[in-house]
Amino acid sequence: MSCLERESVVSIMQALNRERRPRLLLQTARAGLAEYRRASDLRRVLRLPAAPVPGPATVRALIALERELEDRRQRRFQTAGEPWRPARHVEVMIALMAETNLMAEAITPVSTPTPFSTPRLVPAAGGV
Repeated sequence: MSCLERESVVSIMQALNRERRPRLLLQTARAGLAEYRRASDLRRVLRLPAAPVPGPATVRALIALERELEDRRQRRFQTAGEPWRPARHVEVMIALMAETNLMAEAITPVSTPTPFSTPRLVPAAGGV
């Protein structure tokens, strides 16, 4: 992995560490990681004919999708439009956590344990 790609991965991880999400959403997504099947789940989540190559571009696509869902969640009672679906949000969070783990493993030396069991998204203050 080139130095530029490594910096890109680090910047993605830093951005994820700053995000705040409801505790229940994060707990549910972490529980779903055990059942994540990349080939079928990622294809479905991203609505693509095949799962993309693992890496920063895939994680960025998932981050953008998750932010869109988070915006819907926060405005669900304020405006009309596309509804927020909790199940969809959870499946996107599962994919985001799994793909971030894959990306972290790719840049972490084999002798060092992976520093991220899941992205360190911080629960939002006040719960839901």
